[in-house]
Amino acid sequence: MVVRPYIVTAVLLALLLALQAQLWFGRGSMPAVDQLKARLEQLEHDNAAARLANEQLASEVSDLQEGLEVIEAYARQELGMVKANEIFVQYAQPSADAELSPAPTPVASPAKP
Repeated sequence: MVVRPYIVTAVLLALLLALQAQLWFGRGSMPAVDQLKARLEQLEHDNAAARLANEQLASEVSDLQEGLEVIEAYARQELGMVKANEIFVQYAQPSADAELSPAPTPVASPAKP
């Protein structure tokens, strides 16, 4: 049996093309791997943000379970609560676009006869 060299070359070339097609277009191809890496990076970023939020919430829960001072501070800051016999004063900041206008002048009413 004589094997012609061009047949071996053609078979090897066809095998090489099939492998290259799998590498570029098949499952697990280079573009698919790049997409999966980008997705993994995004998920890791989201997990880190969620982990930080969970730690902050856990810290707040433990603070609320430990003492009344924290509960009182939370009630004052978030709910605007005040103690009995306490006066709450709040100053409003003037807005930047508001003009300062002079005080209105009183209008004298005519005297009744």
